[in-house]
Amino acid sequence: MAPKVTALDVARAAGVSQPTVSRVFTPGMKVSATLADKVKRAAAELGYRPNTLARSLITGQSKTIGLIVAYLDNPFYTEALEKLSRGLREKGYHIMVFMAANHASDVDSVVHDLLAHQVDGIILASVAMSSTLTDRLSEEGVAMVLFNRGSSDRELSSVTSANFDGGKRVAELLIAGGHARIAHISGWQGASTGRDRAAGFEAGLAEAGYEAFGVVDGLFSREAAMAAARALFAGSEGPDAIFVGNDHMAFAVMDVVRGELGLRIPEDVSIVGYDDVAMAAWPTFELTTVRQPANRMVDAVIAQLMAQIEGDAPPKQTEIEGPLVIRRSARIPEGWST
Repeated sequence: MAPKVTALDVARAAGVSQPTVSRVFTPGMKVSATLADKVKRAAAELGYRPNTLARSLITGQSKTIGLIVAYLDNPFYTEALEKLSRGLREKGYHIMVFMAANHASDVDSVVHDLLAHQVDGIILASVAMSSTLTDRLSEEGVAMVLFNRGSSDRELSSVTSANFDGGKRVAELLIAGGHARIAHISGWQGASTGRDRAAGFEAGLAEAGYEAFGVVDGLFSREAAMAAARALFAGSEGPDAIFVGNDHMAFAVMDVVRGELGLRIPEDVSIVGYDDVAMAAWPTFELTTVRQPANRMVDAVIAQLMAQIEGDAPPKQTEIEGPLVIRRSARIPEGWST
């Protein structure tokens, strides 16, 4: 095995000092373009790879952000992960992804592992966490932002879409479309996103004098959403419209409605989702849905995280509104356009 190339080897080859090599490979350090090019060419010729662990011991920063996510089967999170990774890389950070079951004890355990990796910040994407863990992160000065999950704790920073308003606009669309039996397969009611979308939807119905035909917790699960759809149609009369708490579940509901029940969408049943993932525009689905503005949400998460890492930024709760995207899975009221 060939000996490992060190920063000192690069310094000798480039005719510079070892600290200069370290500055070249440390994000944010000022080095002239000519000198940086000279060092990088020498490093490439020798096959040098910077020791990020050693650098973190010197600078006190690992340049690593931990992301904890409960499920990646929802396409929204795979799309958001790509955007987060790219955005953080532009800031000179790497991302470390950990999966966790959606309950506080498991998330607490994963965060303990992340802290052992000396991460500079943590993004919690739709997962639960305990107040004990919140206190520990605060005591250790670790930056943290909730992504797509709100909290009643105003000391926590969070970025969400405007879930209540989004749910309310879906109710207004379905009422304007002349539906009489409007049901909701909600997102998990243990999460603020599921609760807020459901609350907005039911408020929109109530303002127009309607009550939901039925509300079933779909748990943000494809299987649970399919079971919920079957339950809603088990009686003599089923719903003529269903608002589904995210697109991932909505695709499953559409499969049941068309494939198992033989009903037409939207002629017999209108279906509306929430997220506007790429698949929603596919001809198979043409799903009407509320867009979660992933780019703006990711930008807001990164900005808040960097503000905490670089200074003593106060906690901030950000809601970002997204449009209702009209396609062909729901009846289009007169005057509304795709």
